Amino acid sequence: MKAPETPAAARLLVDCLVEQGCDRIFTVPGESFLQVLDGLGQQDTIEVVTCRQEGGVAFMACADGAMTGRPGVAFVTRGPGATNASIGVHVAMQDSQPMILFVGDVDSSMRDREGFQEVDFAAFFGPIAKWAARIDSADRIPEYVARAYATAISGRPGPVVLALPEDMLSRATQAVPRARVERPAQAPCPDAMQAMMALIADAASPVAIIGGAGWNARAREHFQLFAERLGIPVATAFRRQDAISPSSPVYAGNLGYGPNPKLVDRVKNADLILAVGARLGEATTDGYTVPPLVAADRHLIHVHPDADELNSVYPATLAICADMGEFAESAALWDEGEAIDFDAGAQAHAEWQAWATAHPNGHRLDMGQCVQFMRDTLPADTIVCNGAGNFAGWWHRYWRYAGFPSQLAPTCGAMGYGVPAAVSAALRHPERTVVAVAGDGDFLMNGQELATAAQHGANLIVIVVDNGAYGTIRMHQEREFPGEDRISATRLANPDFAALGHAFGGWSTRAETTAQFETALAEAKGRTGLRLIHCVIDIEQLAASGATISGLRDR
Repeated sequence: MKAPETPAAARLLVDCLVEQGCDRIFTVPGESFLQVLDGLGQQDTIEVVTCRQEGGVAFMACADGAMTGRPGVAFVTRGPGATNASIGVHVAMQDSQPMILFVGDVDSSMRDREGFQEVDFAAFFGPIAKWAARIDSADRIPEYVARAYATAISGRPGPVVLALPEDMLSRATQAVPRARVERPAQAPCPDAMQAMMALIADAASPVAIIGGAGWNARAREHFQLFAERLGIPVATAFRRQDAISPSSPVYAGNLGYGPNPKLVDRVKNADLILAVGARLGEATTDGYTVPPLVAADRHLIHVHPDADELNSVYPATLAICADMGEFAESAALWDEGEAIDFDAGAQAHAEWQAWATAHPNGHRLDMGQCVQFMRDTLPADTIVCNGAGNFAGWWHRYWRYAGFPSQLAPTCGAMGYGVPAAVSAALRHPERTVVAVAGDGDFLMNGQELATAAQHGANLIVIVVDNGAYGTIRMHQEREFPGEDRISATRLANPDFAALGHAFGGWSTRAETTAQFETALAEAKGRTGLRLIHCVIDIEQLAASGATISGLRDR
């Protein structure tokens, strides 16, 4: 019996993805899009990465989009698959990363009956995606796919969700793929650039805050040249620390959670803020206080690729809507006339260097010293991936994000991101060292994706920081409700993570002292494949803050 051919609509969808430059998709397979799976199996342009949970699928696609600037692509099934994947859509939206989630949907004839796993995906994803729609006509597949790419990469990048009715994927069609779409490259207005330079020239204590929507290697290179020429201190937005080289003589450190107090004061007291790419969201600005939301004696120049973001929260003295690369290159090449020269950049850089130097803290396994040893041992362009938790503060403070991209971390604070992101990074950049760092609670959100790493031959190092608690919440608990008898719902009973890593087919070991960690990392560096180091630390050791749980308790 002759095997049936892949239906024309499903073949067309795959061909459209190929035309748009898609070379990898992430999926947990589902019966609702069997036709697409068959089409993917009949070609060799797109690699199919089979994952273990849809949250991991979406995180991998989100991370892939962050690295390439093109949408990371995910396929999941309806109902439970789509709702599991929604966390990645939320991250892609808040992180301004391009992503497309395809969801197998119910047969059109079953719609609106609350059929098996039926969800109104446009209504469900609408608030957390740039665009959510359903492809009802096979002939319009090229239109929808091209629009999805254009929407995901234009303006403020973000996620698109497209539902695929099961019957639509089986239909005949003569449609052909549309040509590859590119991100519009809008140059800044020369008059606006002139006004910007005049504001900078009149400033006494300017500070730049950079990184975010549309930031890329071109923007990094040219903005660094611009800032160094003028001597302006440059802070990076929350978890955008690879937006400038840490060796730049004007790099002042990162904003967000646990920043250098001297940098916070510098931003609060600045008479001019130059925000480029950053939305100036809640995390970056510490609840819209760094810088203050409104200040009579401060000017704000806000540069962003999406006009809807400008003046949406922070009122701007000068708003510039432009592509990040175009703006940065224009700034680097701009002849400002009379030379502008600030000495604050060098001062801010020295303050950051002092703040970002780890000193022994007396704990058996001193995480600050461990990060310092990582810096001395691993390549400078190592990609570090993490989710959310107190543990991440050690890397935010003491690691140097020298390469680009080299920091994959959710600005929306989602747990479970680090391991899937590291798998995605290891597949996208097999020539680079990739490290996933995760807390014990964070790791078990998506640690199952170590199976994906092993199956697809990903080379990555996983560092699990185990303090037996949801440490961030425990920290807040101790501050707000001090006392041992007030601890609630934050204690964790953990497995042997080293044994778990071994069970997934990797090399693994346990470290309870700094010396043991150093030995383990040196051995891990000399190996390939999946490597896991289980770091057991004291709950009293709070991430990079200099505080302790008992210190909070005794305040």
